[in-house]
Amino acid sequence: MKGWYGHLYDDFPFALFSISHLTMIGILLIGGVLLAIFRHYIQMRSGVFRSVIFGLLLGLEVMYHYWMYKDRLWDAAFMLPFHLCSISLILCLLLLITKWELVFQVVYFIGIIGALMAVITPELFLGYPHFRYFHFFITHILIIWTCLYFVLVHQYKPTKKGLILSFLFLNSSAALTWIVNRLTGGNYMFLAYKPANSSLLDYLGPYPYYLLVLEVVALALFYLLLLPFQLRRKR
Repeated sequence: MKGWYGHLYDDFPFALFSISHLTMIGILLIGGVLLAIFRHYIQMRSGVFRSVIFGLLLGLEVMYHYWMYKDRLWDAAFMLPFHLCSISLILCLLLLITKWELVFQVVYFIGIIGALMAVITPELFLGYPHFRYFHFFITHILIIWTCLYFVLVHQYKPTKKGLILSFLFLNSSAALTWIVNRLTGGNYMFLAYKPANSSLLDYLGPYPYYLLVLEVVALALFYLLLLPFQLRRKR
């Protein structure tokens, strides 16, 4: 298959902050607002909502792996689920099935931060209307919406313990991912080098020092996600 589901990269260029990119950022923001406005309506149909989100996440990810496999491009160096957003996607699928609050505590912090950074500064080499463009943005947006859904509809609240758990989970995942990178020659979680596209990591210093700075940045961003709930509890 060629065209929108093929690998003709030159036919579908992606440009940072182009109309197609800004459109997806807009969809992310508008969807978050609509979740807040219609949360009571969604709550009455929460089973259907979770099923739709689960089906989209799983279906798009299966299509992504098949897209690489069909043209013999699937490679363990970059297709295993060891990127932060791939881990978050799996956690979202588990959360949507089980509604397990422990999983929410982890994916709320690492999922929102990782997916938001990906949407704003994507490492993407295929643009609209290619399949990969839709796969990339829809899955990352759905990770964020899943977290917001559990906050707005099911009244789940992140906690200090959840922040600490997420930070420990992040570092444990990074340790395992470092081993995977050594075995496969990959760059999962960008632990081997910075992404090719412009990103937040460009402002954190050279390798490997940006990894240490990233620890501090991650902890600060986690706290920012917790702060509104802390202020609300004090009030």
